[in-house]
Amino acid sequence: MDRLNQYNVKVKKNPLRTREDLERALYDLYEPLFMLGNEQKAGLLNLGTNGSVYGQKTRELEAFLRPFWGWGPLFSVTPNKYPAIKRQLVKGIIEGTTPTSDSYWGITGEYDQRFVEMAALSCTLIHCKADFWDILSTVQKENLANWLYQINENTIPNNNWLFFRVLVNVALKKCGRSYSLEKLEADLQQLDQYYLKNGWYFDGYKNQIDYYIPFAMHYYGLIYAKVMEDEDPERAAIYKERAIQFAQDFKEWFSSDGSSIPFGRSLTYRFAQSSFWAALAFADVEALPWGQIKRLVLNNLRYWFKQSIFSPEGLLTIGYGYQNLNMAEGYNAPGSPYWSLKTFLLLALPESHPFWQAEEEPVKFLEKSVQKSPRMIICHDSEGKEVQAFTSGQHSHEHAHADAKYEKFVYSTTFGFSVPKGNVLLKQGAFDNCLALSECDNRYRSRSGCESYEIHDDYIVSTWKPWRDVTIDTYLIPLTPWHVRIHRIHTNREIETAEGGFSAPATEGAAYVIKDENSLFYPSEVGTTGIMDIFGKRKTELIIPEPNTNLLYSKTVLPTLTSRLAPGRHLLVSSILGTDRGVEEISFQPIVSLEQESVTIQYRNRKYKIEIK
Repeated sequence: MDRLNQYNVKVKKNPLRTREDLERALYDLYEPLFMLGNEQKAGLLNLGTNGSVYGQKTRELEAFLRPFWGWGPLFSVTPNKYPAIKRQLVKGIIEGTTPTSDSYWGITGEYDQRFVEMAALSCTLIHCKADFWDILSTVQKENLANWLYQINENTIPNNNWLFFRVLVNVALKKCGRSYSLEKLEADLQQLDQYYLKNGWYFDGYKNQIDYYIPFAMHYYGLIYAKVMEDEDPERAAIYKERAIQFAQDFKEWFSSDGSSIPFGRSLTYRFAQSSFWAALAFADVEALPWGQIKRLVLNNLRYWFKQSIFSPEGLLTIGYGYQNLNMAEGYNAPGSPYWSLKTFLLLALPESHPFWQAEEEPVKFLEKSVQKSPRMIICHDSEGKEVQAFTSGQHSHEHAHADAKYEKFVYSTTFGFSVPKGNVLLKQGAFDNCLALSECDNRYRSRSGCESYEIHDDYIVSTWKPWRDVTIDTYLIPLTPWHVRIHRIHTNREIETAEGGFSAPATEGAAYVIKDENSLFYPSEVGTTGIMDIFGKRKTELIIPEPNTNLLYSKTVLPTLTSRLAPGRHLLVSSILGTDRGVEEISFQPIVSLEQESVTIQYRNRKYKIEIK
């Protein structure tokens, strides 16, 4: 057996249908860490050598604590199983919170990463107080409570981190220790300020609406709603109602094959994508029929366990569809991917819970879902397998490759998206699904921030400025599996443009392409991608991006249109194909015609007229 794949094979063979299957998956994921834990200091796990914005000891405590997202729920229902693992975890807590221990997790500071890791530990104390708190000595309880209480004495970011302090204070309260009621109430009130409507929040930044809404804002809110239902029934009811509304939109982010739209930061947390559905079940919120919730979460796990996400040692790697540091965040350390174990909150449900008793049901996806809060139009193909999210107006200014992760024109479950290795030459930029521009010097930039945006039922329009004296109005018209892009450009400088379609996995040897003067199509092993210039003025090129730029495929090709524009006004119009099917879709091209101040598009007995003002 290929050593790289032996751990994949273990979980691939797991049918993931029952609670017992999920329990076995948790053990298989954790076994390599358990073995390492027996060889290393209690409470610390050194899983690798790559760096992060926080130091080595914090990286090691992160690797130790993140698996608690799975073990806390499991031990809450089956406290007598896996006694050796429980002993290792308890010993680690004791050593990590004892100030005189070599493993001591330390005194925290402002905006400290250790506050993040307190959340999994706090939830474990809430889930199974008897096994992780009551068994401690008086001194050990004091040490643990003191270490956790530090979060009340320091500044933390005004975003989802506020929920970490909420969970710490709830845990301290449940354990009968001193906690900060003042901080608890203030944080809950501040978190309410991030609520938009229809179940949607933003994560502290109004233009950043990503997976932190389901796997942070709602996830923690639903845990709070369940464990504080008696003490705070009004807020618990609000959190549950918001989650019900959110579920109606969020289900559209998923594909019938179990994948979910790759979009935004922290994608290395992989199957945390489906942790929201686990939290719904934990809080007894049937936002969709239980059979559909069960299908969404377990199908997502099945999808991920088919991917090459393990190292030869059996550790979850940083990356997405494969090991890839190029796409990583500055806060991704070797233990970070174990944040994905949040989905194992399902193990807090006994076998008798309606979730486990339900038979999986297919989920009915909408052909088109207009979601104005996250600024998206999400489209499914007729089988629900290929999902595309068209977006404008999102923006993140702090995180690596933020323009690629938030501001491409469309994101796909089949083709993923790419992050750059550099901005010199098109192959470094890997500019799929964006319009890249340069000052004719091979240094490219793409959309990063919008002056304005509008989400309509049939199209999205945005205005953006790559330079102060260059203004671009971009119209995105989804037609599934095609879409049309219109760029109205006003430039006071000479520029070069490169417009990319969907990147697709490269084949060995020379790529087979279907090409003519104004179009280029590439049939790949996962589907067909292509791009067509409506007015035939641009050059077609098949760009070979740098390896390890795409999140799903380590080597790709990218159909691209290029042109040079003189100062003045220009109109660029293209049709782009991205389908998980074969070349037959090429025959069903949209018909685009230009009038004075509008564009008319005809596609499969439908007609769209877009005003270009």
